[in-house]
Amino acid sequence: MAAKIRKGDQVIVLTGKDKGRRGEVLRVDPSDGRAVVQGLNMITRHTRQSLANQGGLVRREASIHLSNLALVDPSTDKPTRVGFQILDDGTKVRVARRSGERIDR
Repeated sequence: MAAKIRKGDQVIVLTGKDKGRRGEVLRVDPSDGRAVVQGLNMITRHTRQSLANQGGLVRREASIHLSNLALVDPSTDKPTRVGFQILDDGTKVRVARRSGERIDR
């Protein structure tokens, strides 16, 4: 199945503790159906000191399931579903269902 949410996309969180917040997708794991969004779903890790880092409490992003994310429509700036369209030259592009505008340039 084609990826509806990709690295670099602007997304909005639909459910959970960060509901309504926006961010940029840093990483997508299609096999698990999860994505890491910059600044959202922050967790605190207790890390041991090593030669590379000092250790202590480290805050970082945890993954969010793709069903809890929606792509932000580039024209209306609201959450939208994603569809696909095949152009005349045979390329497949993502399309915002809310406005019909192309997402891929």
